[in-house]
Formats: sequence, structure tokens, C-alpha cells
Amino acid sequence: QNSMVLSAAIFITLIGLIIYLHFVKIDQESLLVIGSLGIQVTSSYASGKESTTFIEMSQVKDVVINEAIHMQEVIYYLCILLWDPGDPEGVSEVVPLFQSSKPRLDCLIEVYKSCQEILEQRKPTPQAS
Repeated sequence: QNSMVLSAAIFITLIGLIIYLHFVKIDQESLLVIGSLGIQVTSSYASGKESTTFIEMSQVKDVVINEAIHMQEVIYYLCILLWDPGDPEGVSEVVPLFQSSKPRLDCLIEVYKSCQEILEQRKPTPQAS
């Protein structure tokens, strides 16, 4: 009786660990920005599974560093702002990046500057008359 309960508890714990590693525990996050195409966000899980999201550059309004207050701590994170089709000045969605790795502010600033350089290249230059 006791060995059966212990075996069931071990089995349930192993199943829970496998589910955690496959769906929750993110080992690595990456961001690939190609000015003419879009932004690809990839998350690699501990189990080896990868999740990729692609955002077309025509949907991207801007990339910003946002801050949030959690308990007694200020957390900085990088966000992609998406255009609102109904309101050209508005934002339809805010897509947070690097939620699992939570890089330091100085690292976020480097990524932000690189993203802004690429976003600036896609903007048309004003024509001289």
C-alpha cells in the first residue's frame, strides 16, 4: 500500500517536471530584426523545444524600453509597439520581449539602440524641393 502511494507520488512528480521543462522553463531568448521583413522572437525551452513569433515590419510602430514596478523593485523590459489599423496615431498592442531572461538595463539599452538604427533605416527620407 505505502509503496504504491510512493510510486504514484514519484510518477506524478516526474510528469510535472517534464511538463515544466517542456512548457515553462525558458533557457534562451533571441531577437532577430530585419528591416525589410520584420522581427522574429525565439524562445528555447529547457526540453529543446523552440517557440518562434514573427511580426511583420509594417505592423511595428516602435520599440521602447518600458518599466514596471513589482513589489519594491523597478523592472525594465523591451517592448514592441504595434500600429493600430483604426487609429494611425494609436497603438493596438504592446509585445513585451525577454520576459524570462530579464536582462539588465544596460543590455536592454544596447538592444534598443540597435533596433532603433534598423527602424530609422526603413523610414523614408524627406525629399528636397
